[in-house]
Amino acid sequence: MARLILDFPDHLFCYSTQLTVRVTDINGANHLGNDSMISMLSEARARFLYDAGVPEVQPDGTGIIITDLATTYKAEAHARDQLLFEVGVMDFNKYGGDVIFRVTRPRDAALVAMAKYGFVFFNYPASKVVPMPEAFAARFPQANRQP
Repeated sequence: MARLILDFPDHLFCYSTQLTVRVTDINGANHLGNDSMISMLSEARARFLYDAGVPEVQPDGTGIIITDLATTYKAEAHARDQLLFEVGVMDFNKYGGDVIFRVTRPRDAALVAMAKYGFVFFNYPASKVVPMPEAFAARFPQANRQP
């Protein structure tokens, strides 16, 4: 099976936040577990959207739903490591796009992980995918909207 390669242009990253690896994030191999990394990516995504003024769910019941996740690991992280999560968006289409991540450890500049979340806008009361709001697309012109 082919290996997954995630590599994103620097100009797409438009937000950053730091998170600390907790003791409870460590797995049996004594490093940051996959499940905890996914939780940390989700927290970084939520902070990014909040700071961009994008509510989790609009008054009409429309929100963002995650369609896929890809992650590559480059280095181990351990308890109490401070990790920098750089976040951006790319590949917008009519219904959504990708949220991208670069995770580094500032202490030694190690690249810990790269990740990508696919997302679409979803109207929860109607239970259907809906077009991306123009206001959302306008916030991120670097995401090169596609048909």
